[in-house]
Amino acid sequence: MLLAQRTDSEINLAVLQPMMQTGKGFWVLVTILSLIVAWGFYAWGYLIYWGIGVTGKNRPVYWTLFITTFVFWVGISHAGTMISAVLRLLKVDWRRPITRGAEAMTAFALMMAGLYPLIHLGRVWKFYWMIPYPNNRLMWPNFQSPLMWDMVAIFTYLIGSTLYLYLALIPDMAMARDHTGGWRYILYRRLALGWRGTEGEWHKIHRALGIFSIAIIPIFLSVHSIVSWDFAVTIQPRWHSTIFAPYFVIGAVYSGLSALASILVVVRRGMDLQEFLRAEHFDALGKLVLIAGMAWVYFWFAGFIVEWYGNEPVVRELIREEVAGHLAPFFYLQMSANLIPIVLLIFKGVRTTPALLLAATLLVNVGMFTERALIVIGSLQRNNLPFNWGIYRPTWVEVSIVAMTFAGFALLYTLFSRIIPFVPVWEIKEGRLRYTIRRIGRLLVPTAAEID
Repeated sequence: MLLAQRTDSEINLAVLQPMMQTGKGFWVLVTILSLIVAWGFYAWGYLIYWGIGVTGKNRPVYWTLFITTFVFWVGISHAGTMISAVLRLLKVDWRRPITRGAEAMTAFALMMAGLYPLIHLGRVWKFYWMIPYPNNRLMWPNFQSPLMWDMVAIFTYLIGSTLYLYLALIPDMAMARDHTGGWRYILYRRLALGWRGTEGEWHKIHRALGIFSIAIIPIFLSVHSIVSWDFAVTIQPRWHSTIFAPYFVIGAVYSGLSALASILVVVRRGMDLQEFLRAEHFDALGKLVLIAGMAWVYFWFAGFIVEWYGNEPVVRELIREEVAGHLAPFFYLQMSANLIPIVLLIFKGVRTTPALLLAATLLVNVGMFTERALIVIGSLQRNNLPFNWGIYRPTWVEVSIVAMTFAGFALLYTLFSRIIPFVPVWEIKEGRLRYTIRRIGRLLVPTAAEID
């Protein structure tokens, strides 16, 4: 885009025009996703009416597909903070076209994750027992309950991420306000908060984003650490491990970056954003996925070698079930789906080819979801009481509710891409100011300008 030397007006039009186009395919997709969401809410209502017994929960498998998917969605949310906040602080320029997509992914993934403490609660009308509100009955939440930890962590991260997303939206809301009419004009005018682009406003927005970038990083690290401690603070074999917090965090970054790459490939094709989301962006993002994947392999092996060498009876039985028992298909699916993309992403041709990058990153999240299922469900099937061993099989209620959250995420993202400028225009323009084009011999070469 730098070499194309587009004017500001042409950039505005290139971003706004795809938002206005909602053809037949768009409405078919929205309808299908809405029907899946509606069916999921019906299944949730069925669960509320008949009780938690309609799920596949049993003793000893009392944390099932709901908690698996909860952990997965929390993990997906981590890439938004890493791409936007960390790279913003490091002043990495290639992040500019993809920050909004990353921030939106964080917000929507956390919305889906936030449903699961309520769903898992069963008696959803008792949700206020998990909130430390003032009352005269001295009925305070049980702070020893993982549900309480998760509620606090998720909603803190969700509020912070939503505010962070909105702050970066304000300049583009003003731009969209000045180029649209009808209901869009009314919406953008209210969201723009009277933005006029004065020097004082730009100073304040940059300062606010800088503060949020610093503040949200420890929140991002703590959220998945807290989720991991749901498991690690128990005495359940294979859960009681000090490595769980960093292992969960790096796994979250691995799955989140992969999900972001998949989404960007799809949005790039669906909204004709090839000019903004280019090969160099996918190359850089693919390298981050590769690094996160190699780090995940290290932490997985560090945990596994200690379990294998310790040779505790229950852990030994769990490893046997994974390698040669009824969990073997899931174990080998997890390992192959997580390791094959690492090998593929070594090659630049895979990282810069959207279709190949999409296949590799989708495979990563198949592997990471399976890994979460093995940690949550597989580990509970064996304990210190052999007469209390069991096997879990999900019911249609659980599968429907899980499908609802995946469809809900896709629906929110689809609607977002048609209402909000997907590419942060003001950041693109700001990035152009930091570079200039100079002729070296017969070539036009982009070089850094002497500004901050």
